Amino acid sequence: MSDLRELYQEVILDHGRKPRNFGPLPGANRDAHGHNPLCGDKLDVHLKLKDGIVEDVRFEGAGCAISVASASLMTEALKGHTEAEARALFEKFHTLVTGEENPTPETLDELEKLAVFSGVRDYPLRVKCATLSWHTMHAALDQNDEMVVTE
Repeated sequence: MSDLRELYQEVILDHGRKPRNFGPLPGANRDAHGHNPLCGDKLDVHLKLKDGIVEDVRFEGAGCAISVASASLMTEALKGHTEAEARALFEKFHTLVTGEENPTPETLDELEKLAVFSGVRDYPLRVKCATLSWHTMHAALDQNDEMVVTE
């Protein structure tokens, strides 16, 4: 488990300092806004769906390293996937960081880089940081205009 913890720290620092897919997305056809009042994180998620496929995804905003890293890794994981696959990935990630049982090796393999967030479940306040972008992405898929708030 210490290897996963070290990888977690490395990945969080890397994506927190140099987030991928950060910035506006011209031509986005789905957008949502998210806010974590406990931490102060505020993120916007922009999706470009074409024929049911996530053609592109980007995010903007500011937040703690966990929030930014989670959004960055989420955008990498979603590109090229169907809307149904994006929703399924949301469920897997959400279960990973909130579930009561430890994830199986198969689940960790399926989640690839996202598996580094498995330790977040031990820190309830950090779960909200890690899931903010995911809940915001889900709202964008649903075309929900209400601000996503993780309280």
